[in-house]
Amino acid sequence: MELLIPNFYHEHLCRLKEWPDGFNRAMKHVNGEIYTMMQGPSEFGISGRLANWDIKNRLKEISIPTLMIGAKHDTMDPNAMEEQSKLVMKGRYLYCPNGSHLSMWDDQQVFMTGVIKFIKDVDSGTF
Repeated sequence: MELLIPNFYHEHLCRLKEWPDGFNRAMKHVNGEIYTMMQGPSEFGISGRLANWDIKNRLKEISIPTLMIGAKHDTMDPNAMEEQSKLVMKGRYLYCPNGSHLSMWDDQQVFMTGVIKFIKDVDSGTF
């Protein structure tokens, strides 16, 4: 963690200099055993149960409006998130150019504006 936090987490998880209190409190309750089982023992490559889990062919079954969010600095490829948004019947994509995995905090203006617009479009039926 001594190497991960300043060199990886601050770049790809949350880019804020000071992490929000809610995030810090949540991190204290992470179940490392489950995380390792699903992700694998390293942050630098997935090798856990999720390594071969792919249900992209089932995304077409999602019929409710769905917003998928990608961010420039996230370890999840924003292009893959955009691609997957097109596989959902009523999918929409939001890109956060200054965000990481937690764009709701480190690219908050883009994130919140996009989420609010998505909710309003769904609510008004203009989706």
